[in-house]
Amino acid sequence: MNEISRARIAITMIFALHGAVLGAFATCIPQIQDQLRLDPATLGVALVAPAVSACFAMPMAGPVMRHLGSRRAILVMAVLLSLALALPVMAPSLPLLWLALLAYGAASGITDVAMNANGVDVEQRFGRSIMSGMHGMWSVGGLVGAGSGALAAAAGLDARFHLAAAAVLLAALSALTGRHLLNVRPGEHAPTSRAFAWPTRAVVAIGLVGFCAQFAQGAAGNWSAIYLQDIAGASTGIAAASFAAFSGTMGVMRLCGDPLVRRWGTVRTLRVSGVVAVSGCVLIVVGRDPAPVIAGFALLGIGIAVVVPLTFATAGRRDDDPNRSIASVATVTYLSNLVAPAIVGAVAGATSLPTAFLMVTLLTACVVAGASAFRVPAPVHHMAVRPGGERRDG
Repeated sequence: MNEISRARIAITMIFALHGAVLGAFATCIPQIQDQLRLDPATLGVALVAPAVSACFAMPMAGPVMRHLGSRRAILVMAVLLSLALALPVMAPSLPLLWLALLAYGAASGITDVAMNANGVDVEQRFGRSIMSGMHGMWSVGGLVGAGSGALAAAAGLDARFHLAAAAVLLAALSALTGRHLLNVRPGEHAPTSRAFAWPTRAVVAIGLVGFCAQFAQGAAGNWSAIYLQDIAGASTGIAAASFAAFSGTMGVMRLCGDPLVRRWGTVRTLRVSGVVAVSGCVLIVVGRDPAPVIAGFALLGIGIAVVVPLTFATAGRRDDDPNRSIASVATVTYLSNLVAPAIVGAVAGATSLPTAFLMVTLLTACVVAGASAFRVPAPVHHMAVRPGGERRDG
């Protein structure tokens, strides 16, 4: 096995480990609420902290990678993120919970940008699309992390013990995996004098497409079950199936998405994906029975699955400094996921849930309209690509 193949396996494992940390964290939220006796409103405000700190920390990923190199930056941050997993459930008070959540979010954000930047470079050197599969493994890792937490809770295991053990295990796996990553630094033409710089217009256009896809994901993840109950008249059990249909099809599509990108190219894949997503949203908006609405959420999951991976992959090739461009689109997508549930709720409160998802339909249509922004005219000079490995982007 050559260096690039080992690096591909290593960065894919980092994606899976990152997902496992986030999945395990989700299972400890009820324990945090019980320990600190938090009401739902206070808990909800506290849970905003990781997203906020991640957004502020993401622009710092570039300077961290320039200083340490990609391999060491990912290794250090992945280990810190794994260890930070145990902090929130150990917090004895609300102020310390906030500090723990801020630290957890910052580590997650920097790791997210660093692993995507490294993944873009590995993809370039590998010579074909592999980013969708990496994000698919992130979803698999999330399922494993959440599943282990659910099993621990069912067995009556104290969440503090479970997450402490998980943190040590994930930190060890991150350290072992990080040894095989590529050590990527910006090329000689990449800007290095500034800790922050505005992204180019091309990267902004790509980021806006990612914003639309992530908005649809946040809307579906938070409102699908409520939509089934309130609009389609589904039972609680059937309503839960809507999110399973959405997340399941999205995860499977991400694992299977790379061959489509290789066959069709980035732009055509995005256009077809956008059409599928719009079709799913139309089913959701017009459906008044559980079956078509669940089918709509399944189609929406298929349609948006590869958009965010392609957003990272293309942004990393449209700027002299891929770390900066990836940090920019990562921040935009995080913000989108943060505001989507609230905006959908506000629109639904003022009008109705179908009207709110009509707005989501229009945003998914922007994926089709904005696909041409993903056309890359030529390989970026600071990335080394294997001979004969240039990807199709149109």
